[in-house]
Amino acid sequence: MEHITKPPATLPYANPYANHSLVIACGALAHEIEAIKRQQPLHFDVKCLNANLHNYPERIPSSVEKLIVENLTHYQSIYVAYADCGTGGRLDAMLDKYGIERLPGAHCYEFFSPDTFASISDDVSDLGTFYLTDFLARHFDRLVMQELGIAQTPELRDMLFGHYHRVLYLIQNPNKHYREQAKHAAQQLGLAYEEKITGYGQLDTQLVHWHINKPAHVNVNVAQPKK
Repeated sequence: MEHITKPPATLPYANPYANHSLVIACGALAHEIEAIKRQQPLHFDVKCLNANLHNYPERIPSSVEKLIVENLTHYQSIYVAYADCGTGGRLDAMLDKYGIERLPGAHCYEFFSPDTFASISDDVSDLGTFYLTDFLARHFDRLVMQELGIAQTPELRDMLFGHYHRVLYLIQNPNKHYREQAKHAAQQLGLAYEEKITGYGQLDTQLVHWHINKPAHVNVNVAQPKK
């Protein structure tokens, strides 16, 4: 297990970024976060981790913490653009040491449209649903077919996805090419295809909230973990 150095109790904020905020994000959200920043506009820096960490959720907490520790002396406040993402509460336990807030929800697709997801989840058919976002539709071959070994060992498809019966594409930006990629992903998995336009949903509102409500002074909860 990677050792994380405990940040010092007092930190020298003697650099031009000390009044800025940092959002540590999953690489799967990079495109959407930058688009929201341009539309609003919002002023914070973004540092992303590789999206393939979703295939290894046990690595997410230590990877996020490494970036937190590396950037404590450079930013006034830090936020984390991850849901729990399969960490089983371990991400929250780590973030609580620093008083750092993350995006709400258990999975990244939830905060694109929490109301829609709540209504979907009331249906027992949701138990057999594989969700796609714009990012996953674009990178399905690499992140699913290649990373999970299905392209090399086709019989893995039914082992991994045999309990699913549909792909539900949650669309952030309607795009003919993305839609075709999502349909192709469903075909590759042998599943029915459905889609729902969600937009940016709670990702948009949460980023605006962080931007507006950033602290006026150094966040001591970030600078020094809670005991």
